Amino acid sequence: MYFQAIDDKTSCVGVYFDGHLIFDASDMPKSFKNGKTWKPSGSISDNSVKYGWIISGGKNLNEVCPPHLKEKFVKQQKKMLAFKKSFDIAKINFRQHCFFDLVPRDFLKEFLEIKNQITQHVFENNEMPEIYEHLAAVEKLLYKIRYRELQVNIKDCRSLMANLNFRLAANKILNNSKYIDYNLFGTVTGRLSTYSGSFPILTMGKELRRLVKPQNDWFLSLDYNGAEARTVLSLLDIPQPDCDVHKWNMENVLSNSVKNREDAKKTFFSWLYNPDSKIIKNSIYNRGALLEKYYKDGYVNTVFGRKIKVDEYKALNYLIQSTTADLVNDRAVQLDKLLDGKKSFISHIVHDEIVVDLHDDDRSSISEIESVFSNNKIGKYKTNIKVAKNYYDLEVLSI
Repeated sequence: MYFQAIDDKTSCVGVYFDGHLIFDASDMPKSFKNGKTWKPSGSISDNSVKYGWIISGGKNLNEVCPPHLKEKFVKQQKKMLAFKKSFDIAKINFRQHCFFDLVPRDFLKEFLEIKNQITQHVFENNEMPEIYEHLAAVEKLLYKIRYRELQVNIKDCRSLMANLNFRLAANKILNNSKYIDYNLFGTVTGRLSTYSGSFPILTMGKELRRLVKPQNDWFLSLDYNGAEARTVLSLLDIPQPDCDVHKWNMENVLSNSVKNREDAKKTFFSWLYNPDSKIIKNSIYNRGALLEKYYKDGYVNTVFGRKIKVDEYKALNYLIQSTTADLVNDRAVQLDKLLDGKKSFISHIVHDEIVVDLHDDDRSSISEIESVFSNNKIGKYKTNIKVAKNYYDLEVLSI
């Protein structure tokens, strides 16, 4: 069964199915079980539905459109862009309005029929990627984040606003989108990026994070101690040190040849990701063994089923970064399940950090939250936990 959601918002329920536009819940198919559509939507909750966009690797409809539909699709796409442009000029906020209420129904039927045919073409001409279920689960979480407005204001930011450069940067943030629009396919390794126009959660200066406040009572930040180093250890089946991994490296790998943690961290990574580096010799971090196991015929093959084409020089870098990113995103999905029905929720993800918008009523769940985050698919990683009333002043929490 091929169908298309007419709008991607949860509140805008409407589908195109079997040549008809359906807006009344009583007229909907009894089930979308095993249905096929282009992209996840808030109005479709059936987990058995498959998505052509994910199978295509994040390509747009124009990129996957078969030649025999190209001319017709381009014509319909121009009409669609014209509608959107007129709505932009009218300053219509589509977070508050349903798209299908503002365009002619005849156009919708024509456009969605072509979209259905392109979707069918994608399913019939592409294999289901091994990583599909993981990507689908992550995208559904990113959808939730996409439609949840951040609390961004200048309360308790006097020192920030007193600096001219910070004030200018802060005003730019305050006057733009307060929604995080993550791009699941923005990087080749799977590390999250954001679309143009998104709130700049991944790139904003650290001082400016003071502007971001929880909607509930606290921000609870969880990140792995030395995430990428620990991923190397896990992939090599080496037990994780139950202490700071970079201090552990100082003693066990660098033989105390560096004076402090930061130097140890820089030395370790400058060696790990540079195949020509001989700074570290005869280390338990066996780069060759990792490549032999996970790099075949010009492709890195991760434990999540991700297959990345890359030259041998960058292969180890891609393997570790991709595996770590997928570990964190997978933990975010599991935490979202844990928080289902609670007042707390996942606010945002920044590289190997997950930030929970924590309600006081859920404080008793912190230990369980930490346990879910720490125990990932390939091992138990030591976790740093911090809390604060904004996203800048995070302080270590001992549990």
